[in-house]
Amino acid sequence: MALHPSISARLSLIEDLPSWREALADPAVQPRLQEYRTWKAAPAMPSVETSDESIPGPHGPIAVRVYRPPSAPQRPRPGLVWVHGGGWVFGDLDMHEADWTAREVCARTDAVVVSVDYRLAVDGVTYPVPHDDVVAGVRWVRENAAVLGIEPARITVGGASAGANLAAGAVLRLRDDDNWLPTTLVLVYATMHAVSPPLAPALAEAFAPLPRMVRILPEDVAGMTANYLGGTPDPHGYAFPASAVLDGLCPTLVLDAEYDDLRASSEAFAAALVKSGVPVRHVTVPGVLHGFLNLPSSVEPVDQALAVLAETVTTAHAGELGLDQGERG
Repeated sequence: MALHPSISARLSLIEDLPSWREALADPAVQPRLQEYRTWKAAPAMPSVETSDESIPGPHGPIAVRVYRPPSAPQRPRPGLVWVHGGGWVFGDLDMHEADWTAREVCARTDAVVVSVDYRLAVDGVTYPVPHDDVVAGVRWVRENAAVLGIEPARITVGGASAGANLAAGAVLRLRDDDNWLPTTLVLVYATMHAVSPPLAPALAEAFAPLPRMVRILPEDVAGMTANYLGGTPDPHGYAFPASAVLDGLCPTLVLDAEYDDLRASSEAFAAALVKSGVPVRHVTVPGVLHGFLNLPSSVEPVDQALAVLAETVTTAHAGELGLDQGERG
């Protein structure tokens, strides 16, 4: 389908801008960026209880935010460990992809959501530091499930974009080092390859008219990869899970965006999971760009994606994933 009207109507604000990094560094275009990112009709965020915590990690304290439903629990709840994106160089617990998503899932599922911050790959920080932080965050949730009110057998780990990469890498390492897996893994518009797979010709043609600023081209992926790795070897595929041994992973939900260059990465990774015998539910969210979880749930495809994510967290036991792979949202 075409881009959702509420998204396509905004593209004129950024059609002449070269990249997010350059635009963010130019004071003259900040008003346009602010207008592009502001949704005047955004609904009020769901009311949930939040608490900011500092947990121990191998490189120092790690910030996490815990989201709890306001109602008193009748029994232990499902849990979601959530990791925001940002190309490993920006993003925090307050960005919409982190905070809005956590609130929506918490309210829709009666689940406890723990959003994990991590050290960004800036100022000399490289892999494995962000990866180690996320591994420590998942371990903390697992080890403190009873205190958090989470049922240990119903823990989902997930993330978006670079956060999906970090979530998958953490789960792979926990499989190998701890002999432990969450019940479900959730990957939203994920970047899983050190070298971007080519787009199918039909997708390349469909994406060609999009503004450069919303594209993530192979040279962009190459730059992000080099910055994140910083020359550090990745023998186990924890930094880029497409190169990992995937056998024995937990059931996985793959959500990608129809108009996203990284769709090629998530599609290839979903196919590799299936080839390795991993149960996969693969949903392409129609009419949206990369980063759609930064948009409000009043945008219909975003609401549909949140519903799929919430359903996955709710049914995170006994390997349930709902519908079969290959579903289109």
